[in-house]
Amino acid sequence: MGTNTFIWLSLYTVLIAVILGCNQVNRETTIDPVKATSMATSSEQTPKISEDVVQPSISDLVENVQESVVSISVNIISKGLFQNYSDEGSGTGIIIKSDGFIVTNYHVIQNASDIEVVLWDGTSYSAELVGSDVLTDLAIVKIGAVDLPTIEFGNSQRLRPGDWVFTIGNALALKGGPSVTLGIVSGLGRTIKTERGDLYDMIQTDAAINKGNSGGPLLNLNGEVVGINTAVYRSAQGIGFAVSSSVSQSVLNGLMKDGRVIRPLIGLSGVEITPMLSNRYNLGVSEGIYITNISRNGPAEKAGLKVGNVITNLNGQQTKDMGEFLTTLWGFNVGAKITVSFISDKSPMEAEVTLAERPYD
Repeated sequence: MGTNTFIWLSLYTVLIAVILGCNQVNRETTIDPVKATSMATSSEQTPKISEDVVQPSISDLVENVQESVVSISVNIISKGLFQNYSDEGSGTGIIIKSDGFIVTNYHVIQNASDIEVVLWDGTSYSAELVGSDVLTDLAIVKIGAVDLPTIEFGNSQRLRPGDWVFTIGNALALKGGPSVTLGIVSGLGRTIKTERGDLYDMIQTDAAINKGNSGGPLLNLNGEVVGINTAVYRSAQGIGFAVSSSVSQSVLNGLMKDGRVIRPLIGLSGVEITPMLSNRYNLGVSEGIYITNISRNGPAEKAGLKVGNVITNLNGQQTKDMGEFLTTLWGFNVGAKITVSFISDKSPMEAEVTLAERPYD
């Protein structure tokens, strides 16, 4: 082998070694992106969820108020053709005074011959009916106990659709303590039709309200009663209704004081204005109460109101629908003189009406 040939072979060998070394370096320094992400993740400390973090819960609120919620059982006597029949019913009540006054629904104790109240600790009392009000489906019963825990009432007029609320009650009369359901306010100022008449200014909620927790509290997240649950609307599915605290408090005070609610009487019947009604009679107004009947010698007739007039406000307070009309009307005292604004033949007019006393139902 010549000298030149040897030199070229040596250079060729060195060159091959260099190339192979570079490829090895590239193979070692090139990193798969997936592996890189995995390496980066594993190199960082995985954050730990603190065991001290408390998840949102209403359990404390429930514990604070559940002792003021009672179970109500009733024995109902139904008259048959040849003999009477006995049936049982159940519901829920709220202790509103420490000396034994309890509110529940009227339909829970309706026609009851015996009313039994069971407190949170299992103590049972026989209760007597103090008074009831069909128009709001509320009733007051009383037991012989003192120093009972009570719940504060809140202002339902501050509620807005979407606010969280919860209920406590004797749902379906199941054993094991009260049932709790959570939901939101779905609507306000609802009017619902029942077997005993219409209920006005109701709170609508998707918190489950079953037969057994009728008469129980609807509470806000401050633990205040903003409504009293009622399950009389049988067509409802996935929604419940409650008598607002703004309506119920004056009713409850009247029931505890007099055994009934003393309401003013204006002496007329009416319906809410709808677009169809307004167009049919060419009323020239889209909201208000259309008078359909006037009581003979009643306050409205004496003031000059007539069938076909449309009442738009009472003492300056708008009456867009029947709920607003009745809520406003029932806020006046018997004997009060109020100014009724109304539309007659498309002309705005006013009349002074002296309210009488509504007969007790």
